[in-house]
Amino acid sequence: MNSNRRNFLKTMGTGATGLALGTAAISASGCASPGPKPEESDGPVLFIGENIALADTQYGKVRGYQLRGIYYFLGIPYGADTSGQNRFMPPQKPKPWTDVFPAVWWGNSAPQIMEKRYANVYSSFIDHWNYDDVSEDCLRLNVLTPAINDGKKRPVIVWLHGGGFTNGNAIEQDGYHGENLAKKGDIVFVSVNHRLGPLGFTNLAGVCGEKFSASGNVGMLDLVASLEWVRDNIPNFGGDPGNVTIIGQSGGGAKVTTLTAMPSAKGLIHKAVVLSGAGTRSGEKEYSEKLGAYILKEAGFSAGQISKLQEIPWLDYIMIANRAASKLAQESGPGPSGMRRGFNPVVDGVFLPQHPYYPEATPVASDIPMIICSTMNESSPSRTSPELENITLDKVIENVKTRSGFSGGFGDKAAEVVNAYAKVFPDKKPVEIWSMVSSSRQGVVSLADAKSKQPAPVYVAWFCWQPPLFDNRARAAHCVDICFWFYNTDLMLTHTGGGARPRKLSEKMSDALLQFMRTGDPNGGSLPAWSKYSSERGEVMVLDDISELKNDPDREARKALPVI
Repeated sequence: MNSNRRNFLKTMGTGATGLALGTAAISASGCASPGPKPEESDGPVLFIGENIALADTQYGKVRGYQLRGIYYFLGIPYGADTSGQNRFMPPQKPKPWTDVFPAVWWGNSAPQIMEKRYANVYSSFIDHWNYDDVSEDCLRLNVLTPAINDGKKRPVIVWLHGGGFTNGNAIEQDGYHGENLAKKGDIVFVSVNHRLGPLGFTNLAGVCGEKFSASGNVGMLDLVASLEWVRDNIPNFGGDPGNVTIIGQSGGGAKVTTLTAMPSAKGLIHKAVVLSGAGTRSGEKEYSEKLGAYILKEAGFSAGQISKLQEIPWLDYIMIANRAASKLAQESGPGPSGMRRGFNPVVDGVFLPQHPYYPEATPVASDIPMIICSTMNESSPSRTSPELENITLDKVIENVKTRSGFSGGFGDKAAEVVNAYAKVFPDKKPVEIWSMVSSSRQGVVSLADAKSKQPAPVYVAWFCWQPPLFDNRARAAHCVDICFWFYNTDLMLTHTGGGARPRKLSEKMSDALLQFMRTGDPNGGSLPAWSKYSSERGEVMVLDDISELKNDPDREARKALPVI
C-alpha cells in the first residue's frame, strides 16, 4: 500500500484530524445538535462488527462500518470484472454472493497509467491524490449514509470523479469525501469507479461489427449501470431512488452532461450539477471508428483476431492504443474547435444519439434541473512560479498564442483577447488576466444557453474565492470549489488553508447544493437570492466571501474569444 493511501486511511479512521475538523465545523456552525461535554463523549467513534452495518443488495448482503455517526459501505460491486471477454463489452451484472461481502475498503481504480503519478511533488501536495490497486475489476461504488433500514427516503447524490475520461477514481482527492455532506444534510452520498481511457472508449464497431457496437461508450454505460444499482438498491441504504442528483467536476462534469443525453439513463437522474466541465459535445463516430482501426493495426491484429486484443495485459493495451491515437492525431491535424478526440464518449446514434448540448440541448434532459459552476482562474500560472507575478501583458499575449489553459492557444487573436479582458477587469494583474482568458466560462455560458431553452431551470455560478496559499498565488483554480460544495474545507486543507473564512462560504454553498438536491432549486439557504439563468441577462451567482448575483460580468470580454 503506498504511503499516500495509508495517510488517507488515517484521515478516515479513529484519531484522525482531517474529518474531525470538518465534524467540529459542523457542530460549531449549528448544523448538529449540541452534544455532550468532551469528557463525556471521549469514546469510540468507529464501530465495526457482525451486525453493526449490515445491509441487503440484490446480489447479497454487504457489511460496512459506522464512523462518526455515518455508515460506510465501500467497494460494492455494481458490475462484473471487465477483463477478458468482457473487455470492450457493455457492463455485465456481478455474480451474486452467498457470504457477506466485506464492504470496508475502496474498490480498485480503473486501469490507467500510474508510472510517475506522484513525480510532481507540488501537484501531489496540492491535490493530495489517493491511489492504490488498479485493475479491470473496477466496477465498484461507495455508499455513505446516516442510517440504514429505517424506511426513510433521503435525497441521493452520486459523485462522478474528474481526470478527463482517462484518469482518476472516486476518492482521488480528500475533498471528494462525502461524510460531512451526508451528516449535514441527512442525505446519501454515492461515489463511483468506472472504465476509463482506451479500455472505456475504444470504438471497434467500424472494424469488428455489431457485437462491438457499444465499445466506444462502455465507460459511460458503466455509469448507467451504477445508476441502475442506485435505483434498485439505495432504499436499503436509506435513500430515495426517485430523487437522485449526479454531480461531477472537470471530466466528471462532462460525464454529467453526457449521461443526461443518454436514453438509457432516462429516469435514473433527477438533478444534475456540472463543475468546471461544461461539455456540450462528444466524439465523432467517424473519427472514433478510424481510431479503432488504427489500434488493431498498431497491435498487429486483424478484425478476426479481436479476442487477442482482449487477452493482452491491460497496460500493454493502453500503450498500444495511445500510440495509435498519437499517429492518427498527427495524420489528421487539429479537429473542429470544441470537438473531443481520442478516448471519449462518442455520438454513435444509439447509446448517445447526439452531442449532449450542441447545437441544441438533448431532449433527454428536458426535465432535469441543472447547476453549472466554474472557477475564476481554473489555472494559476504563478502558483509555484512566483516570478510570473510580475509578468507583463505583452508577455501574456505571447504565451497564450500557443497555449491557453487546458486548450490550444488563440494564435493571431491573442492580443485582442487579452486586451479585452484587461479592459473589462482593470483591477486584475497581467498574471490574473492570463488565468482568466484560460478559464472555462465560455463553455459554461454555451451550455447554459442551450439548457435554458428547456423547461427545467439552469442556475449558473462563478467561484471566485481566493485561497491564502502560496503567498496568495494559488487563486480560484481548477478543483478548488469541490470541497466547498461538499463542506470539506477543513479536510481539503491544501486547497483552502482551513479555518473560519473558507468554512463560512462552504456553509452557504453546501446549503445551496442540499436545497437543490431536495427541490431542484438552490434557493432557501444562506446565499443571496439566486435567479435561474437566461441568455438575455446571463445571471450568475458570484461565489466569494461576499457572494452576489450578477448579470454576465465578463460578457464584453468573452466577445473577443474564438467561437467554440
